[in-house]
Amino acid sequence: MNEASVIGRGTVVRGNVRGSGNLEILGRVEGDVNVGGEIVLGEEAAVKGNISGASVTVAGAVQGDVRASDAVLLERGARVVGDLTAPRIGVSTGALVRGLVRTDGEPPLAGGRRPAGGLARGPAGFAPRAAAAPARTETAGEPPDGTGASSASAEKPRDKVGRDAPPPPVVPALAKGAKAKKKKKGD
Repeated sequence: MNEASVIGRGTVVRGNVRGSGNLEILGRVEGDVNVGGEIVLGEEAAVKGNISGASVTVAGAVQGDVRASDAVLLERGARVVGDLTAPRIGVSTGALVRGLVRTDGEPPLAGGRRPAGGLARGPAGFAPRAAAAPARTETAGEPPDGTGASSASAEKPRDKVGRDAPPPPVVPALAKGAKAKKKKKGD
């Protein structure tokens, strides 16, 4: 963090804090914090109000919503009672969040380009869903697989937003009047 303003340990600020640079909070703030740069809350820091900045790192306590234009990171021991909103959100083991966690928007990529295929890459083994199904082309009157079957009957069912729908549930059929057997305690 380059030259940040600091609210030191033992300092209590009652009222809103606004600024354009970076801010490090080690004490207590009773009001909203709105900074254009990076915000860091130390382990003993406490904010009772909403926090908004480019990136927010919390190791202390927040009672209010946390919003960032780039990322929100909750470190071990962080306690947030309120909503988190940012394109990227990280929650370390031992952090507590009691509220809605929402990843809105998308952080700008280096060079302003999207990865090939138009999808962002996630962690290893994670393939994000496409926003829409790929376009299909077929010749007039002939299905794409050449079997003579209609393409509509060969496709998987889709839900309202174009993703593959889950299979229907399988429920075992019991004869009319049949009762389930109780398990014995020894089983």
